[in-house]
Parts: sequence; C-alpha cells; structure tokens
Amino acid sequence: MGVPILRCTTLILGLFCVASYGYTPIVLWHGMGDSCCFSFSLGAFKNRLTQQLPGVYVLSLRIGSSMVNDVENGYFMHPNKQVEEACETIKNDPKLSDGFNAVGFSQGSQFLRALVQRCSAAKVKNLISLGGQHQGVYGLPNCGSLSHPTCDYFRRLLNHAAYNSFVQKRLVQATYWHDPLNEDLYKKSSTFLSDINNELTVNESYKENILKLDNFVMVLFENDTMVQPVESEFFGFYKPGQSVELVNLTNSQLYNEDRLGLRELDNKGGLHFLALPGNHLEFEWPWFIKMIMEPYLKN
Repeated sequence: MGVPILRCTTLILGLFCVASYGYTPIVLWHGMGDSCCFSFSLGAFKNRLTQQLPGVYVLSLRIGSSMVNDVENGYFMHPNKQVEEACETIKNDPKLSDGFNAVGFSQGSQFLRALVQRCSAAKVKNLISLGGQHQGVYGLPNCGSLSHPTCDYFRRLLNHAAYNSFVQKRLVQATYWHDPLNEDLYKKSSTFLSDINNELTVNESYKENILKLDNFVMVLFENDTMVQPVESEFFGFYKPGQSVELVNLTNSQLYNEDRLGLRELDNKGGLHFLALPGNHLEFEWPWFIKMIMEPYLKN
C-alpha cells in the first residue's frame, strides 16, 4: 500500500480531510519492435496501471524524439547510448528523484538492469524483468514475420558477423548475442552484455548498485519461441563450448564467484524467479496484479 497522504478541502463547516495513497512511481521500458506509447501495447499497459493504482506516476521511456524514432532506436541505437539517454531523462524528472519501481519488457529488461548498474540517478527499488534476456540470445527465431526481409537480414548478420565491430555499433540485437561456441570472442567483443555481466573484469559499482535493489524479479515464459535459450530469462545459458546442455544461474560462474552481486542479493531474499505458461510476454492481467503489482508495485 502507498504512503498515506492527507488531502484537505475547506468547507463551510470547517476543514475536511481524506486520506489517499501515494504510490511509488513506475518506469517502463519496452521491447524490440515496440514503442513507449502505442495504444495497443505500453500505452494500454500504462492506463491499466494508473487505473489500478490511482494517482501513480508512470513514465514509459521513449528513446528519441518520436514514437517512430523510439521503434527504430530499438534496433539501431546502441544500448549504451540508450541507457545514457534514459539516465538523463530520469535525472531531469523530479518525480523520480526519491526512487521508483521499474518494469522491463523483453530487451527493455536488460536495458533497465544496465540503467540500475550505471546510472546514479536511477534509484530503483524493485526491478521487474518480463522475458528479459540477461544472458543474451543464441538465435532469433521469431522477429515479427519469419519472411520479413528485415528479420531475415538481422538473422543473417547475427549468425555470421555478430561480433564484427561494424555490426556491434549498428545493430542492437548483436550487442546481446551470446555465442556459447565462442565464449572468449563473446566476452572480448560484445560491446554491451559482456560489460553489464562483468564478464572480463568486475566493476564493483555494478555490484553495489545491484545490491541496492529491494527485489529483482525475473519472469520466464515457458513456451517462449522468441528467446533462445528461454533460460536466459532466468540468467541461465548454455554450458560453454556447446549449445545443448544448459546451466542455471546458481550453478554458473557468474553466481558462484558473485561477479554481479546476484548471490548476495539472493541470500538476502531479494532475487525472485517466476515462471508461467505462454509465449513471449503472454500473461493475463489478473496474474500481473497478484504476482507483480501486489507484492512489488503497490507500495
């Protein structure tokens, strides 16, 4: 429940006051091919949040000067630049200065995590990852229509040239392409995911900022046909050197060496894993209210 706030009105018979509740602000970051404010996606989601939590401030991040730019930047603006822009937006929004909860959709989830790790102005309390690819992807089987020329172009680039510097600079999805057959190349050449996962060196500030979270909630969609492997949504991935056997987070080097602070956060009770049936980002609103809103957003 939000913090009670007294709102008073002067009436003929005196001062009349009622208690309302001020909820922690919420920041949203959309996924690939989406925008901050489409009425059929995050615009509708934002409306539902404000209906369920009257008076809550919701910022749906737009990267660029328009919704069209926002969609394009989800493919072509390097995540490092996107995170910098999001950080400036948050820094200049006084309504977020006391902290906020954050909800990421698909690739927006790992971008929000990067924001937590890198942006001192982002005082995130609860980080919600809906289908985020925290260990990256090794395959993009569903990029809109399988026959769409843009999707086919992305797939060919990622399969053959993901770690080429030209591609890394110009294609967002290449920056979280994780080839388990070439782990050393991934760690050295990935210009985004390798860094935020502390693969080569341990950035202590990344750990410190992760540990400032009250809760980090990861949601995995069991029948996800978009993310390969789906276990990446729980920070799991293929065992290095092959693409069949999977290693979950708690058995990984990242966790056992606590390179990102996830083991410590887990020991404090702040790491949560929720799985539900359905394809990528398919969930019912009642489920969201019960499993996400009530425990993590309604405060």
